[in-house]
Amino acid sequence: MIRKVTFAVSVLLLVPGQARAADLMDNQMAAGRSIVKGRVAVIDGRTLWFASARQLVRLSQIEGCELPQWAFDPKSTHPRDGSLTPVPCGALAKAWLKRTIGNRVVRCSVGFRAKSGVVSGKCSAAGRDLAHEMLRVGWARLTTPFGNDNGYSEAQGDAVAARNGMWATYVLDMTEWRRKAIDQTTGRRPLADLNLLSERRSGISPPFADMRRQPARRDR
Repeated sequence: MIRKVTFAVSVLLLVPGQARAADLMDNQMAAGRSIVKGRVAVIDGRTLWFASARQLVRLSQIEGCELPQWAFDPKSTHPRDGSLTPVPCGALAKAWLKRTIGNRVVRCSVGFRAKSGVVSGKCSAAGRDLAHEMLRVGWARLTTPFGNDNGYSEAQGDAVAARNGMWATYVLDMTEWRRKAIDQTTGRRPLADLNLLSERRSGISPPFADMRRQPARRDR
């Protein structure tokens, strides 16, 4: 019996580093925090895939156009039929996030884990807060009326005032889009989103306010 106990203690002493690492990870997860770090693939304007960790991470506090979603330029129309020019807001958001990251290592401090397995976190590349950058250029919006740190609400306010990114377009609120869009594949056509805009319940960008201020008649 003494020989068995001595062997067990010896085994534990051989792997102190692993035991400490496990304890550290348990403590981090217990506190609701964990660190994911590495190179990423950009899935859309707010979602990253860490292949080495096999983990999807969504930028916390923001959302943007879904990848198949279209917006429309109020100042540009088709020369033949006068229809509004479509803007691939989901694809443009993804492209800007991808450009911001480049080939840099991304570091995310993650917390909440959804049932889908996707976690939300604050992520940065080369010291640049990725959520703040997306708000700054107007390809994302806050999920709550006010950002609770890092100047998020100020960044969004500046983007809205300057009409950067999606704020210069007619764009359907993303929550409403996800609820109503039947086809959410990348083959979605602009006309589908134009139809959704015609029956919208809310307009989130300044051009909607401009439209409401237009005179009902222009013949006098």
